[in-house]
This record gives sequence, structure tokens and C-alpha cells, in this order.
Amino acid sequence: MTLREICEAASVTRRAVQVYEEMGLVMPTGKTSRGYLLYDENAQERIKIIRRYQGLGFSLKEVQEIIDASSEVKRKALLERIEKLKDEGRNIENQIKVAKELLESL
Repeated sequence: MTLREICEAASVTRRAVQVYEEMGLVMPTGKTSRGYLLYDENAQERIKIIRRYQGLGFSLKEVQEIIDASSEVKRKALLERIEKLKDEGRNIENQIKVAKELLESL
């Protein structure tokens, strides 16, 4: 796949893939005769995994630290993220409660 094709397939921007490359998260697997970078299915799958971690709130630096780590390291990071998301959820619920109270006082 070319850069354009992998961006379309993985629903990411060219810049995102370039940043992933700069960080060593994804690497092209070759070049066309015209010099266009090529990526294989593994790169596409890896980009999808990166996006899933980002969707959970992991920074790219955090993704860089855990993507190739052992299952135990990944498990620990995910458990910590779950707790953080739960805390954020509770905070949002409290904010909604306060907003409703304010709304009712109008």
C-alpha cells in the first residue's frame, strides 16, 4: 500500500503516519519505482492499534513505551487507564449534576 492508501484504509492523516514513522512506531516496507513509500498489512494493523490506544487517551509517548512491551506491561498500563477513565467519568457525572442543579434554579 502507498502512503495515501494506508491513510485511507486506517482513517489517519498523512501527517499522523509521518509522526508515527518519526517515533519509530511504524516503518515503510519499501518504495515504488517512483519513490513512493510502501506499507504492508502489518503496518496497517499497527496503525489501527496505535489509534485504539490514542482513543483510550494514551499519548504517543505512552504508546511508544507499551506497543512492543510484554503483555504484563500492557495489562498494567490498561488497568491504570481504566481507573483513570472511571475517575474522569465520575467527575463528568458530578459536573452534569451541578449543571442540572443550576438549570433547575433558573
